[in-house]
Amino acid sequence: MTEDEKRKKSAALAAEIMRLSQNSVLLNLRFMSPAVMRLAFTPSETTFRVDGRNIFYGDKFVLGRYLAGKNQVARDVLHMITHCVFRHAFVGGVDPVLWNLSCDISAEHTISSLGIACFQTEFAGAQKDALKILEGELKSFNAETLYRYFKNKNLTLEEASKLHTLFMCDDHRLWYNDGTPPEEDEKNGEESSGKNDNDNTPSPGDGKSEDTADDGGNSPEEGAAGGESTDEYASQSGTNSELEKEWEEISRSIQMDLETFSKEKGETAGDMALRLKEINRERYDYSAFLRKFAVPGETVKINDDEFDYVFYTYGLSLFGNMPLVEPLEYKEDSRVREFVVAVDTSGSTGNGLVRKFIEKTYSMLKNSASFFSEINLHIIQCDSALQEHVKITNQNEFDAYISNFTVKGLGGTDFRPVFREVDRMIAEKEFLNLKGLIFFTDGYGTFPEKKPQYKTAFVFVRNTFDTPSVPSWAMKVVIGDEDISG
Repeated sequence: MTEDEKRKKSAALAAEIMRLSQNSVLLNLRFMSPAVMRLAFTPSETTFRVDGRNIFYGDKFVLGRYLAGKNQVARDVLHMITHCVFRHAFVGGVDPVLWNLSCDISAEHTISSLGIACFQTEFAGAQKDALKILEGELKSFNAETLYRYFKNKNLTLEEASKLHTLFMCDDHRLWYNDGTPPEEDEKNGEESSGKNDNDNTPSPGDGKSEDTADDGGNSPEEGAAGGESTDEYASQSGTNSELEKEWEEISRSIQMDLETFSKEKGETAGDMALRLKEINRERYDYSAFLRKFAVPGETVKINDDEFDYVFYTYGLSLFGNMPLVEPLEYKEDSRVREFVVAVDTSGSTGNGLVRKFIEKTYSMLKNSASFFSEINLHIIQCDSALQEHVKITNQNEFDAYISNFTVKGLGGTDFRPVFREVDRMIAEKEFLNLKGLIFFTDGYGTFPEKKPQYKTAFVFVRNTFDTPSVPSWAMKVVIGDEDISG
């Protein structure tokens, strides 16, 4: 058999393995079909790579993975599809080493939770000990949570590399190089490393020791930049907004299917539904949300919108230095003047989250562009009963409050005492135009039976997305821990 015939045979076998792997995903996870059909399987001189349009694969690499285990390629294909559904490639400003690790762990944990035999591999079994440790410390396995966890632990490059060898199956380089064709990118990598991916032993990159590569094809090279973590490199990611939008729609479609049709059919999705719920949650800018409680008022500033420069300049030319019309020195603006912040200090909410929520609100109050200098802010701490009620009217009072802030209560949860207290203040004319009440809580408490006469929002911080329902008259806002940090 000639070399050309061998290459054609290898290419045909690799293509057939990829086709069968694609069918395994379609047959066992019907809800994933929109994602599967969006990706083209494209032969290339590369390891496994996915860019949101194509799954690139090298013939020898596929054959090596298949020889390592008959289910391995099917799992790899599902792993790359999961990256796209979770939109892992569309991110910027991250440490690529930690982000790659976080994305791979999230994908592998999700696949393992499916419990489907054709995706279980011997290699996946080696992940159990590492996952067990992480499960003891984390409530969620989405990539963002894992990334913050590793970042806070100051994970070293060596520690990240050891973990990465357990969970990686694809090269993430295309996520960061703004769409360079894989053949050209591969050529550049070979020139710098002196190693060819087609030898079925992909280069582990600068951040890994040479002995982590496996002749059976079990260990593709580490992703972006071979361990580089410069902001310049990371900032190239996530530039294709149209493709990201398309995958967001696919992701939401799969989520809807899981929550309706697939659930009715009894299909098991493991943690997939939870991950999608986390990823597809509506993102809220807490500052913008607070502005919903704004009221009109006058601020001392030049009102350029209502000032007529024609009459002003005409007056200067007609009377010398005397303008015909002076600019207005005040402007009507919508800012936050009166509102109530209630914090659930029950044991389930936790001291740390309450403090971060108050501090976040405090930092926003310091923004003169959003809030009046004189305000009527009431901060109420409550568990099953009122624990503290503080009125704040200016910046100095808030400075004093936040410097001595302590959480009080930590008992059960009952929302009704706060609403009774606010109703009392309205009856006693404490508020002239109260626009709303923001209640920071875990949600597990007793709600008022009647709708109040002011806007009410219950703000949940994402520890879990199994958050309780709120009454129809209230707004429900779910924000991430990162949204009230910093």
